[in-house]
Amino acid sequence: MGVSTSSPDKGIALVTVDFPPVNALPVKGWYELADALRAAGRDPGTRCVVLAAGGRGFNAGVDIKEMQRDSGHQALIGANRGCFEAFAAVYECEVPVVAAVRGFCLGGGIGLVGNADAIVAAEDAVFGLPELDRGALGAATHLARLVPQHLMRALYYTSRTATAAELHAHGSVWRVVPAGELEDAALDLAREIARKDGYLLRLAKAAINGIDPVDVRRSYRFEQGFTFEANLSGVADRVRDTFGKAGEDR
Repeated sequence: MGVSTSSPDKGIALVTVDFPPVNALPVKGWYELADALRAAGRDPGTRCVVLAAGGRGFNAGVDIKEMQRDSGHQALIGANRGCFEAFAAVYECEVPVVAAVRGFCLGGGIGLVGNADAIVAAEDAVFGLPELDRGALGAATHLARLVPQHLMRALYYTSRTATAAELHAHGSVWRVVPAGELEDAALDLAREIARKDGYLLRLAKAAINGIDPVDVRRSYRFEQGFTFEANLSGVADRVRDTFGKAGEDR
């Protein structure tokens, strides 16, 4: 359980997240993921990182039960800071990051894949932000990198999900493959990238980030301010306390 890094092929670092049962990451897990991504990117032998997950799905966001056990705000603060660091670590990784997504990719999962350089998804993958159902806000910055603006807003307000096929149609998912072929497909793309000159890849990543029309760190930090307001007002606790009490699968 936790975050592990392996090297399935020359120039490729495979970072795998595994927090049973649904990859809802505790505060410590977000920081572990950020550290693993940064370490992989700093390694001069790495030319591409593949971000994958074990268990039932790619990512279910933050561990809400950890927040519910905290009578204060330290778990909330920790989760916000941890997510900020992990999302930034994907975006700022010195080499391209390919996200291999299967099953559910929700909440914080959107922050991760929205900042990735490419996404390969299994046919069963679904993407969404159930934040309004969880007493939270955030990651619209990253959902807006996956779908057009009006669709992002509708998905955000309704907490609905989009399928891998739908995101492929919008151009944000590179390939959609059967679940059993996901890792191979993600590694195939990573190998193609890793065949390029390592120094040029790092220059290319920095250059592409430099021309990005949205400052994802600042934009996401702005969103987080409203998450704190929701908590201070008490509405977040009221909504979050319904989590797991109406047929939620946790």
